[in-house]
Amino acid sequence: MEHMGYTDLDMDLLRSFVTVVDAGGFTAAGAKLGRTQAAMSIRIKRLEELLERRVFDRSSRLPSLTADGELLLSYARQILKLNDETVQRFAEPDSAGELRLGVAEYFVPQHLPGILSRFSQSHPRVHIQVKVGLNDSLFEAQQRGELDVVIALCANPGQGGGRLLRRERLLWVCAREFRVDAAAPVPICTLPPPCIFRARGFEALEALGRAWRVLYTSESIMGVTAAVRAGLGVAALPECCMTESMRTLSVDEGFPELEGIELKLHGENPERGHLMTPLLRFIDESLRPGVRPSMDH
Repeated sequence: MEHMGYTDLDMDLLRSFVTVVDAGGFTAAGAKLGRTQAAMSIRIKRLEELLERRVFDRSSRLPSLTADGELLLSYARQILKLNDETVQRFAEPDSAGELRLGVAEYFVPQHLPGILSRFSQSHPRVHIQVKVGLNDSLFEAQQRGELDVVIALCANPGQGGGRLLRRERLLWVCAREFRVDAAAPVPICTLPPPCIFRARGFEALEALGRAWRVLYTSESIMGVTAAVRAGLGVAALPECCMTESMRTLSVDEGFPELEGIELKLHGENPERGHLMTPLLRFIDESLRPGVRPSMDH
């Protein structure tokens, strides 16, 4: 029986290809990988020869993906992800223990399940105990010794301690078909106090002299977004909570711009470094630009 021949893809070439795409060019990609622009061009040429396909259209000043390049990009990301997780799994086989993690409520629906699922697959001996809540309750639990580390919101960007994980815009949002009556108080869907989104939204409306009323209050961010999607009212929410069924409200519609927020990690300790380092890597990967899981159902 004749065996089919296979071509083995070079992981280094795939990583170079993805880096060129993400960096927006050969020179920027070379800087990230410690290679020259010429070296990056040679790597991409070798990849194209291996595949017998052109992956970049070089007719323009900035290289753009061909149809084959678009197809390859999807596969390349999956292959690199699996490769990196496999290598990491065997690089840290002895990581074991328990990590008690407190997480800001809005972070959970969008990111945390995927992070913990992938983390548990690559580090089966690490048990993560998760407590979800608002900032104040999480920090209080940490002070009581009930939590090791906390991922929480920072109301004032650039201030306070902790490791910065993500900066994000705070937006006024409503359902796509929702129309705001300029003559009536703004109907608000919100979390209960204390809540950074709530406080910042109310302060902005009051500074503008615009009336508002709380129409719907939920203990969870999922409840607030569900109310917004149902057309009950308007909410001030982080950009990552946006879904295809929502739209943003602009200054022209009477909604002032809101100061952004930061998500930070508090409580890093060298004694837990063998547990925190791999978890932080998964968090960083999840929060890369362009990664925004959908909340629509």
